[in-house]
Amino acid sequence: MERNSGGEPSTRCDHHDSHRHRVPIAIGTGALLAGALGYIGFTNPHDPQSVYPQCPFKMLTGWNCPFCGGLRMMYDLLHGDLPASINDNLFALLGIPLLVGCVLMRRHQDRTVLPFGAVLTIVAVTVAWTVLRNLPGFPLIPTVLGG
Repeated sequence: MERNSGGEPSTRCDHHDSHRHRVPIAIGTGALLAGALGYIGFTNPHDPQSVYPQCPFKMLTGWNCPFCGGLRMMYDLLHGDLPASINDNLFALLGIPLLVGCVLMRRHQDRTVLPFGAVLTIVAVTVAWTVLRNLPGFPLIPTVLGG
């Protein structure tokens, strides 16, 4: 007879109990995501008078952080303006879906989600993007209308 992690006999209910919280968590996560995307879609981050706060990294250093323009990018994507979203933050536009896809694929294969080499690569690419996007003359600058 199989035993669970507590040393007691395992039953089918143990397996069922471990998965019964997935549906409410998935529904809650989906609702939060939909609410966040709805808020971004209805509140224009391109407007300097919008309620979005300034990036703390930019306030402290004067540089665009790796994710500066991310809200504007998402707003433009939600409104079907791919060229503007590319201009706002190409790194996040390409990097976030790739990272999520990689993590989900590795989890599905029961492998380490992010091995040390992958973390180092992500950090190095993020630092390189931060430096590159702050060089004079860099063409992809997040846009703020009227500012």
